[in-house]
Amino acid sequence: MENKDFLAEEPIGRLLFKLSVPTVAAQIINMLYNIVDRIYIGHMEGTGALALTGVGVCMPLIMIVSAFACLVGNGGAPRASILMGSGKKDQAEQILGNCFTTLFIISAVLTAVMFLGNRAFLMAFGASENTIGYATDYMNIYALGTIFVQMTLGMNSFITAQGFAKTGMLSVLIGAVSNIILDPIFIFAFNMGVRGAALATIISQAFSCIWVLVFLFGKKTTLRIRPENLRLKPEVIFPCMALGSSYFIMQASESILNVCFNSSLLKYGGDIAVGAMTILSSVMQFAMLPLQGMGQGAQPIMSYNYGAKNIARVKQTFLMLAKINLAFSVFIWLMVMLFPTGFAALFTSDAELIAFTGTALRVYMGGTAIFGIQMACQAAFNALGQAGSSIVVAVVRKFVLLIPIIYIMPAVFTADRTMAVYMAEPVADVLAVTFTAVLFAVKSKKFFRLQE
Repeated sequence: MENKDFLAEEPIGRLLFKLSVPTVAAQIINMLYNIVDRIYIGHMEGTGALALTGVGVCMPLIMIVSAFACLVGNGGAPRASILMGSGKKDQAEQILGNCFTTLFIISAVLTAVMFLGNRAFLMAFGASENTIGYATDYMNIYALGTIFVQMTLGMNSFITAQGFAKTGMLSVLIGAVSNIILDPIFIFAFNMGVRGAALATIISQAFSCIWVLVFLFGKKTTLRIRPENLRLKPEVIFPCMALGSSYFIMQASESILNVCFNSSLLKYGGDIAVGAMTILSSVMQFAMLPLQGMGQGAQPIMSYNYGAKNIARVKQTFLMLAKINLAFSVFIWLMVMLFPTGFAALFTSDAELIAFTGTALRVYMGGTAIFGIQMACQAAFNALGQAGSSIVVAVVRKFVLLIPIIYIMPAVFTADRTMAVYMAEPVADVLAVTFTAVLFAVKSKKFFRLQE
């Protein structure tokens, strides 16, 4: 696929479908890594509810690992696409090589940090004496696979950005299918419990990592990892990390938010409220990842045509992305409102936890219906290289709005402080979507006019 003119010539609808279906599938499949673990763990006989809560407390650390992969991969891949659209393949390959080296270095640092301090982190993140054992058992093994997670998530962005969407989907499919098969073997057959879930995850990520690197070092890829591009150059890697910082902030702030939610919920509702949050975040992840997949599918089209100064196709792609995202977010919201306990029952067989989670889920996801707009604007900012706007959007939603609201709501709604904590999410979502839509409307006119 040496010729990339199809990104500038094929009809937008067909092209978006061709690129987005594999990336959406990849996001959903990727989600199965953590969600399948939680489903199996939640149904462990006798200890399932506490074990699920313990693994849920690990999520802030897991999100941090993913955040660093986004910092490098999701920043470098759009810049490489823009350079490809401008006919600068050598410069695009420099970005690929520098991002590979950076991910390797970050992986080594994160592995050391997680081994040295995971118990202290987990206690601060909402673990109790009842759940800390499960949490440390999971993280001690998961930390070993940090390099596989980093390379798979970070480098796979470059596969998708070149237009190899099916290959990118297969990268994730290989690992997810392996995880689904290995989870029950290690958890139940070998009686390893949460340690088995972690071991299954890192082995599966290793399979995906091998697939991704074989492709990017091979002959089928357009952009290839070459030894001469592995030496870090500040002028190459820093702009990539600046652009990826919005995705890093989004992911890392999810980790901080998880800590804020868990600590507040442990205070007002105990272990059952923290356990419910594990399920709520899983369902929210299910809603968000397909929207991210649509954005990743649209990114090569917008980036390439922006680099080629074909602004009409950029606008057409964005409008189609926004409509599809909004339709999907409305659909997910409707399903949650109608069948909340059905979603909860996927993760646990504990009747008390199911009933509690069903009520909390309707509250927590009350603003999901309009969130497709947020994700479409975020994807467009990133695809067009607008690092500043991407960072502003991410910071406003998480740090300016949601974190303060988590603590304000239970102080205002004292009748049920636990549900008031969950209510912070929809309140912040409505405000954030409004801000993002206005900012995109103002900024897009300016940078489209400049590029034209």
